[in-house]
Amino acid sequence: MSLERYSRQTQLKEFGLEAQKKLSTAKVLVIGAGGLGVPALTYLNAMGVGTLGIVDSDVVSLSNLHRQVSYYENEVGEPKVTSLIKKLQAQNSETNLIAHHTFLTTENALELIAQYDLVLDASDNFPTRYLVNDACVILKKPFVYGALHSFEGQVSVFNFQDGPTYRCIFPTMPNPAEIPNCNENGVLGVVPGIIGNLQALEVVKVITGIGEVLSGKFLLFDGLSQNYQKINFKKVAGNDAITQLKDAYEFSCEIGQNSISTQELALLLKSEDLQLIDVRTEAEYDQFHLEESIHIPLADLESKVDTINYSKEIYVICQSGIRSQKAIHLIAAIKPNATLINVEGGINKLNRYALR
Repeated sequence: MSLERYSRQTQLKEFGLEAQKKLSTAKVLVIGAGGLGVPALTYLNAMGVGTLGIVDSDVVSLSNLHRQVSYYENEVGEPKVTSLIKKLQAQNSETNLIAHHTFLTTENALELIAQYDLVLDASDNFPTRYLVNDACVILKKPFVYGALHSFEGQVSVFNFQDGPTYRCIFPTMPNPAEIPNCNENGVLGVVPGIIGNLQALEVVKVITGIGEVLSGKFLLFDGLSQNYQKINFKKVAGNDAITQLKDAYEFSCEIGQNSISTQELALLLKSEDLQLIDVRTEAEYDQFHLEESIHIPLADLESKVDTINYSKEIYVICQSGIRSQKAIHLIAAIKPNATLINVEGGINKLNRYALR
């Protein structure tokens, strides 16, 4: 460990050499190499965290670049983990950087998280957050939470020193119709940088013991008013008694919903004439779409619902699998006898090249 490299933080009397040594031996797993993960990883790497694991199975896209500032135009289409680790290695050659080029699933969550001291959750969806929470409760690992919406962000620390868990403030997964996401509503480019760095700060505090950790406190940030607000919440009895993961982590739905994986969709498209409705925006559709798909943006769906053929099964796809579920709820309310099938994970999870 280079003393000169970290001298500007070790000279802080509240931090010192002992805190730096704790960072150097710490192992942190960051789930997601996007808007939150990029700034968090950049600063944790620069500050001297000894081991950083990165879980992500996505590739760089043009729409990432306004907020995921470690990726460049000439890297569009490359795996994020591969691109980011090259830059982190150039930034700090002392760090042990571990790529996990995969999605976090019920099959791998416990094995992956068990290798680390704590988790920084930089994912962008509710199923992953509940999976992270439950795995961390089982393994008794703290995790640092961050989330984004438009001009706003949230930060908290869960499962820290017998403190509240994620389920203490969000007991159950919401209905997909209630969920905003950045594909629909957007996010201002600088906001992920602010929230990701706040998450990194909480990781440093958890590891070193300095300051007051955001356990039992929910930090809300409003970028338009530059306002920070803290909400206190308490531990709910029983939420730390989880002993095994659920078979699946899916959205709560008021209607029964059939679903299909992207792998299954790929096989069907090769052998069957499917009715596949793509409900993404025009810009998303123009950037990439399946030739077999029919484009009806979610915003236009209600007015165009009669253009769909209800004598056939209706497969619905979007960017990440959230808007497609909203579309299915909307269609089902108008056409209750329709056979509707959601494509899980959407375009983000689709093996594009296998379908061309």
